[in-house]
Parts: sequence; C-alpha cells; structure tokens
Amino acid sequence: MSSGAANTYPRLLGDIGGTNARFALIRSEGGPIEDIRTLPGANYPGPAEAIEAYLAEVGGARPTSGAIGIANPIDGDRIKMTNHTWAFSIDAVRQQLNFTRLVFINDFTALALSLPFLPDGELHQVGGKARELNRAIAVLGPGTGLGVSGLVPSAEGYLPLEGEGGHVTLAATNPEEAAVIEVARATFPHVSAERLISGPGLVTLHESLAAVRGLPSPGIDAPSITNGALDGSNALALDSVNMFCGMLGTIAGNLALTLGAKGGVFIGGGIIPRLGDFFDRSPFRSRFEDKGRFRSYLESVPVFVIHSPYPAFTGAAVALERALAKH
Repeated sequence: MSSGAANTYPRLLGDIGGTNARFALIRSEGGPIEDIRTLPGANYPGPAEAIEAYLAEVGGARPTSGAIGIANPIDGDRIKMTNHTWAFSIDAVRQQLNFTRLVFINDFTALALSLPFLPDGELHQVGGKARELNRAIAVLGPGTGLGVSGLVPSAEGYLPLEGEGGHVTLAATNPEEAAVIEVARATFPHVSAERLISGPGLVTLHESLAAVRGLPSPGIDAPSITNGALDGSNALALDSVNMFCGMLGTIAGNLALTLGAKGGVFIGGGIIPRLGDFFDRSPFRSRFEDKGRFRSYLESVPVFVIHSPYPAFTGAAVALERALAKH
C-alpha cells in the first residue's frame, strides 16, 4: 500500500461514524498505522475542526494528504450526514486543512477495501466452507446504521462497490416479524433494514416486539438489551436479539445471492463482534441459508465476523494510495 512517494507522508486516515470520529497517521513509507485517537463527533462543528484537534493532540509533522471513511453516501463534493449533524464541502475541508489531496469514501467501502489485508486471526468463521479465490466478496454490519458494500474482482484487483444497501426494504419471514415491522411502520413509513438492524434499530425492534406481545414499553437502550440477552436475565431482550440476528441473516443471504459472494460474506460494525458465541448459536446462519431452491448455493458460502480493531483505517490507506497513484 505504498506509492513510494516519500513527500506524501505523513498521511492522515479517518473513520467517521454517527457517534465518533477516529483518526490515525501513517508517518513514513512502509510505516505502521499509529497515533489512533477517538473523538466524540458532537464536540466539533465539523470534520475540519475534529481533524485539527486530533493533529494538535498527536503533534509531529503535519500531513498534507488524507483519506476518510464516513458513514454516509458520497455523491459529489457536498456531504450531509444521515446519522449526524455534520454537513460540509469536501474541498472546503481540504482547503481549510491546507491539504493537497483529501479523499472521502463511504465507511463500508473503506471496510471492503481492507478485507484482502485482514489476517485470518482477526476473522471468526460462522458456517460455510473455504473462500473461493477471485470471486465477489460481500460485507455488511450494523452499528449506528447498517453499512453494506462489496468487492468484485477485476484485472486490476478487487474493486469496491459504493451503495446504500442498508436502506433496502426489510421483509418479514414469519408472522411475528411481520407484526413487529407493522408496529415500526407507525413511526417509519418505510421500514428499511437499517430501521431494525442497527443500534437504534435494536431499540425499535425491542419496543415493537413488546407492543406486539402486549407488554409495557421496556424503555432501555441497545447495550442494556444486548446485555440482557447475553446473560439470560431478560427474556424479551433475548428474543429481540435473536430476531435481530435472524433478520441480519436474511439480509446477508440476499446480499450473497445478489453479488454471487463465493469469496465470503464479512460482518463488521460495532454490534455483532460483541455478541461472541451467542451469534454462532443465533438464527443468523439458518436464516442466511433459508433461500428455498438456492439453499445449497449458500450452504458453502463462508461468513466471517471481523474482529480487527480498526479495519477501516486499512481500507482508507488503500483508497488514498490509489488516489495518489492517479496524480
């Protein structure tokens, strides 16, 4: 991931989500990703101010180029974040920082770009067989939202897909799921996958399931729901997290079929890696394969939970390397 252009170092890397902004540096050619910091996004009016605060904290030579993965669609110069208040011009941020090159990519595009470089020890396989080489790869994961991307092979190597698959319409596979989606529709006329398969979505799912079962509003947050499921202390939370995993399995199976992802399906985000062995026992895998005539097609497709601490930085480094190589 090095162009050999020593005058492009240090390089700034970023990963901006709906809650936090993470930054890091590669200080020299062939050097490691270092000086990783996490800043609460709400503390800053925009990314330029957050980056300046980060650079002031870590010190050293100032970068003049950078690449940032962001939890938002990228369509031209203007970005207005879906799950955050930040709205800005990429070029205005570049000028404010006095950078010569600044690249913004979707955060799950960054995650997709990292996949060929992640060590096996940071991946946990959930069913399926071995990955097939030079085949499409899918990646998705719930966090503040539901990120979706993929990689397709080409003569130049893997090319990332930029899309917003988290906003596809969520379909039920049993009557209780249909009832939960119907309750959620009272708040969200379009119940996308992200509305229930994300951190905020888990709360919506939990509240909706309580309403379907005639129970009082639980009024607890996503970490409390997850903890109640993992320690077995909350039956409704357990059922909610199992439904969450099942719905994710359906969406992941859809994505695998759409892309022909024989190269594997990878799950990132902040929620699933924390579930540990619970996820292995959840309805995820059975729902992933539950595609009627194409069950046998999906039975061989491996799914991997990503346990790398900062994979988006690796993907951002790849994106910046490619951008600099074009100039």
